[in-house]
Amino acid sequence: MASDTPAEGCEERCVDVAGAATGPAIGADWVRRFHPSPRPIARLVCFPHAGGSASFFFPVSEAMSSSIEVLALQYPGRQDRRAEEPLTSVQDFARNAFDALQPWADVPLVFFGHSMGAVIAYEVARLFDDADTVLLGLFVSGRRGPATYRDERVHLMPDEGVVSEIVNLNGTDSGLLADKEILSMILPAIRSDYRAIETYRYNASRKLRCPITAMVGDNDPKATLDEVRTWQEHTSGDFELQVFGGGHFYLTGHQAAIINAISDHVLMACGDSARPAVRER
Repeated sequence: MASDTPAEGCEERCVDVAGAATGPAIGADWVRRFHPSPRPIARLVCFPHAGGSASFFFPVSEAMSSSIEVLALQYPGRQDRRAEEPLTSVQDFARNAFDALQPWADVPLVFFGHSMGAVIAYEVARLFDDADTVLLGLFVSGRRGPATYRDERVHLMPDEGVVSEIVNLNGTDSGLLADKEILSMILPAIRSDYRAIETYRYNASRKLRCPITAMVGDNDPKATLDEVRTWQEHTSGDFELQVFGGGHFYLTGHQAAIINAISDHVLMACGDSARPAVRER
């Protein structure tokens, strides 16, 4: 995973790849495909954290086996979509992402979401499950279970408070946050993302049928091990908890281990005769 910044220098490349004639045009504004695979056995869909963008997962796409095609979601209000109004509810994120991913569901899907992205990925997984398409797996990172709440109000803080929160989590280059021009571009989306995740409330329903793997840093201030372990209550399938050294953005230092875990899971699942049904495009 890359350090997430508002000026990655690959925005145009992201748009060109997503809109290429070789891939679905529907939802091209939401979906980024950095490294197309001609015959993938599955697709890994990556959901960024609050304030994050698709380019955060460029290194994952670059390193992943070519048999697993990586898609990364680009939320409104950032990078090449910065002229668009940011979304302010997890449900809106989920519905839009679900619609955008329909053309890509001709092969089995596996989701990976970090922090806010974990909850969005979970809600999109529920929509797929309701449509009778069961994921190969849901990987949730750096986030407590969806029914486990904290009274967090970062989205109501003044700009200085929001910046302080970001700096403390070590997810964005602090030098960029000191640039007032860049800050003015990225703060609206960051604040909207925090509003979405901090006002999210779990709506009880049946459990997911896909397995859930929860990943977390052992020193994450946003999610304790007990809080992360509650993800097991939201699946009727297998559950696994994987703990890594580090804080909220532990994943930047454990990219190879995370990629290997996802790849191994996909290869084992696709070799099983109980492979989930998928829809034709």
